[in-house]
Amino acid sequence: MEDYEKLLKKAEEELPEKTSSGDRFVLEKVRGHLEGNKTILINLKKIAKDLGRDEQHLLKYLLRELATPGKIIRGRVILGTKVSATKINKKIKKYVSEFVYCSECNKPDTELTEDKNIAYLKCLACGAKKPVKSIK
Repeated sequence: MEDYEKLLKKAEEELPEKTSSGDRFVLEKVRGHLEGNKTILINLKKIAKDLGRDEQHLLKYLLRELATPGKIIRGRVILGTKVSATKINKKIKKYVSEFVYCSECNKPDTELTEDKNIAYLKCLACGAKKPVKSIK
């Protein structure tokens, strides 16, 4: 028993300092610029990938919420009007709360599934399944 205590103490001493904030899910801020009267976003694909969602799904949501036309051209999202990054980030946070985080356990380990034309958010951590709005 004494050897175990010594080994445990030695292992604890050799552990590295805790460097992360504990959050394994960090939402990246949108990056882009204005070009004339258009807004160009350069990292929406990466944000969608980090969220584990389809880029087209996220884009459709943003276009509807921002009430602006837009499309993806050569990996960049081009919005038809000037939109502030703050406004876009708020809409992405809203998207995450509706389509990524589990309403039961609040973890981001979810996937979107469809059953009989109804979209569901299924949690891979706790098994909860809830219907979500369909984005057409």
